Amino acid sequence: MFTVHQLAKSFALTTLFKNVTFSINSGDRAGLVGPNGCGKTTLLRIIAGQEQPDSGHIARDAGLRIGYLPQGFVLDGQTAVAEVIGRASGDAAILEAELLTLAHGLSRQPDDARLQSRYDALLQRISTADTGRAASILAGLGLDAVPGDLPVKRLSGGQKTRLNLALVLLQDPQILLLDEPTNHLDIAMLEWLEDWLAGFAGGALIVSHDRTFLDRAVTRILAMDPLLQEVREYPGSYTDYKEQVDLEREKQWTAYRDQQQEIRRVKQDIARVKAQAEHTERQASSVRIGGDKMKLKGYKDYQQSIAKKVAKKSKARERKLERYLDSEDRVQRPTSSRNIKLDFAAMPHLGRSVLRLKELRVGYDEARPLLCDLSLDVRPGARIVLTGPNGSGKTTLLRTIAGRLPALAGEVEQGPSVQLGFMTQEQTGIDPALTPLQMIRPAFANDTAARTFLSYFLFTGDEPLRTNSSLSYGQRARLSLAQMVVAGCNVLLLDEPINHLDIPSREQFERALSGFEGTVLAVVHDRYFIERFASEVWWVEEGNIMHATTEKSCCLLHSG
Repeated sequence: MFTVHQLAKSFALTTLFKNVTFSINSGDRAGLVGPNGCGKTTLLRIIAGQEQPDSGHIARDAGLRIGYLPQGFVLDGQTAVAEVIGRASGDAAILEAELLTLAHGLSRQPDDARLQSRYDALLQRISTADTGRAASILAGLGLDAVPGDLPVKRLSGGQKTRLNLALVLLQDPQILLLDEPTNHLDIAMLEWLEDWLAGFAGGALIVSHDRTFLDRAVTRILAMDPLLQEVREYPGSYTDYKEQVDLEREKQWTAYRDQQQEIRRVKQDIARVKAQAEHTERQASSVRIGGDKMKLKGYKDYQQSIAKKVAKKSKARERKLERYLDSEDRVQRPTSSRNIKLDFAAMPHLGRSVLRLKELRVGYDEARPLLCDLSLDVRPGARIVLTGPNGSGKTTLLRTIAGRLPALAGEVEQGPSVQLGFMTQEQTGIDPALTPLQMIRPAFANDTAARTFLSYFLFTGDEPLRTNSSLSYGQRARLSLAQMVVAGCNVLLLDEPINHLDIPSREQFERALSGFEGTVLAVVHDRYFIERFASEVWWVEEGNIMHATTEKSCCLLHSG
């Protein structure tokens, strides 16, 4: 359906990628992965025709219909939801005015190929409109209950993201370009989207940081390497790709160690030959043979010629080694991702009592509480994941436990040694006018110590000096975590902490939390994270909470 051939793109002096070549055909499901900032979104924009490459080209089938879901797409806030959906789904009543305008335009300019093409495409959409299909997509994405006359600007951030995705799916595309479609989808919606993609006849190129979604939705991985600025293709799911990368990395380490050992051997050999030449030279200079000057001169000349030959041999070996070290044949040292370093040694020790919810009722309206009569205990060291449908009250519960929102009834009993740290979805604890260094500087004796601490959270170079307003979501999440570490928190309340993190950052975040000896209560929809991190899962739905330990967590998730 389309082929990308030797694409390259740079911004200023920074090369994002070069020589990128791959194809997407009907039935293909390709996942595009790589760390934030490596060019995934730029590549999708180029394929969608919204940006131009520096070199290379894209060959597309004639008339190819591309459905592109960008990040942060802004809809017209004044338009009603029903009108937006009707335009995308081909509703004749909604599109009648646009069709009439195009018809008038064609009557005045019958030879205008662009107008004719738009008119034909609009007729095709109307003739193939399937109200049942539209209803299924809207229900699957939790939009079926949204009032049709509601202006788009009144939707929540999550609803806008899901509406954008619905609009793309409703346009009957042949190729899907999806840039992080899983943001703001709960588990039920994720599973619905996986099933929808499985039945989609066209091709799809998907950027996602949800590893379980990639395992279930794609059949090959296109991995962007920011160091080599290339894209490599791996068959299979994300797990297959990760296993292959780990195997390649292991082989590279073995080859690198063997190479280093050989380099050391060659250097030792060169040093030995040099020493031999120097020894021969010294021996020729110090020798005495009676009083026969001719014999002495001949012997010295002989020894010096040997020394020169040995030295020449040493120089030749040095040049050969230098050429090898500068050549492409040299095995490069495998790069190691830096890990976030968390040191919770100074945090207060948790006693036997952490948190107890007593007949707790939470929400914003006493007549319509979101969660009722919650009586639950949080144990020391527990790693609890709150999950469930969007809008079911998970964030509201965290805010109530954190004391940011008063309970409608009941109480939250907090242990005497508990020190709460709360990371909100909106990352409200970060002052946009300050820099990371200014945020944590009061906890340290000097700037050097503060910057060293921030480097543990991957803030390097000039990043600690940039204003927080210019930081990415992932950088802000790391800064929020750094704040809690500095404060010595022993109970962490995390509201969607990994939602905007790329896969390497998610893995770093998970490894960091795995060594945390305190208690964690986190709102998460990432099934990969849940299965590997949670000791308990609290499933929130219909005003109540079902909870299970690790052994029952998977069953609870699937039953939800």
